[in-house]
Amino acid sequence: MIVSLSRINELAKKQREEGLTAEEKAEQQVLRKEYLSEIRGQVLSTFSGLTVVDELGNDVTPDKIRMEKEHDKHQ
Repeated sequence: MIVSLSRINELAKKQREEGLTAEEKAEQQVLRKEYLSEIRGQVLSTFSGLTVVDELGNDVTPDKIRMEKEHDKHQ
């Protein structure tokens, strides 16, 4: 689980109920950016591991995914 998610939820609840201070709003924005970055990384990691196969069993993985897969192997 993403660690910052609980704090994001705390700030969202406080925002709805009583409002946030300027510092809390800034913290909320930073945490949201970090959260989105983590999610994007997870999605890219998942996609880079995929192989697309047509109904005849031929590998039809798009070149972009194939290149990412090769890039990941060499790191």
